Amino acid sequence: MKKILFITICWISITTYAQDYMIGADLSFLKEAEDKGFVFKDDGVEKPGLEIFKNHGYNWIRLRLFNSPEGGKWQLPNNLEYTIALAQDAKAKGYKFLLDYHYSDTWADPQKQFKPKAWKGLSQSELEQAVYDYTHNTMLAFKNAGVYPDMVQVGNEISHGMIWPNGKLPDSWDNFAALLQSGINGVKASCETDKCPQIMIHIDKGGDKEFTKYFYDKVASYGIKFDVIGQSYYPWWHGNLLELRECLNFTALEYEKDIVLVEVAYNFKPQEYKEKTAPFPESPKGQKEFLEEVNAIILNIPNNRGVGIFWWEAAAPGRGFSSRTMFDEDGNAQPVIHVFDQYTRN
Repeated sequence: MKKILFITICWISITTYAQDYMIGADLSFLKEAEDKGFVFKDDGVEKPGLEIFKNHGYNWIRLRLFNSPEGGKWQLPNNLEYTIALAQDAKAKGYKFLLDYHYSDTWADPQKQFKPKAWKGLSQSELEQAVYDYTHNTMLAFKNAGVYPDMVQVGNEISHGMIWPNGKLPDSWDNFAALLQSGINGVKASCETDKCPQIMIHIDKGGDKEFTKYFYDKVASYGIKFDVIGQSYYPWWHGNLLELRECLNFTALEYEKDIVLVEVAYNFKPQEYKEKTAPFPESPKGQKEFLEEVNAIILNIPNNRGVGIFWWEAAAPGRGFSSRTMFDEDGNAQPVIHVFDQYTRN
């Protein structure tokens, strides 16, 4: 009886605001894979990756942007030209677009927030201007290409700041807040007469209520205005499902802002839990069950403040983290691709 009631609550929740609910995926490596000849398949039929996700209810794409990724040791494709081209493909298929600024030439996350080479040696005030100019100019480039973002992340997983060492936390909150505001101002300046994209501030503490309160209280103390709280949640790093639920429910009531679980993933083969008990089997079936359970938590956040969920790098073959994708090594879609079918098909 409890299970039936729970499913009913979820169904009511999603139908209440189905048009607004973000069913998303970070697909930043998708174009690179297909350009190199990798073929994605759905039920054995070869199809463009974007078409597969669209057929299974996905309505948002998340794309990261690096300042100048060329020549780095990771060989990352995510420069402005590449990101515009992928966004154009997605927009043509009806996706909405979340742009993820890393403000780095390479990966930016809680362990590293490398300053772009072009900005090295700048003073704090010069760096703030550089962040503003870069954000403004790239936003205009997206607009001129017909793919103006619907939502923008100003920084990626910025729990410990951004653009180190200037904006490293907890020691440099003043610098960090100024850099964050510069990025937001750059987005706002690009709007002109158009509707501005929503602004997301994204951290990686999905299961940590105490840190979440500390961080967003501190941001509020600087008077920084934004629209959406973004969180990452990987259970091997960020706590169990009860901790996730507690944190997100608290966040919704405390800040009265929409919440997106903007990065989530699970492995379809043993990877993170080889020597400890996994919350779900690291298998194709367990991966699907994981997404179903996490999505149910989002749907039941108080006051309909849970507005979306994004799988991180759902189509990234040949990478060290490819066991977290939604496709096997041969390009076949895993069962997890079907999680949202029940919400989007008559």
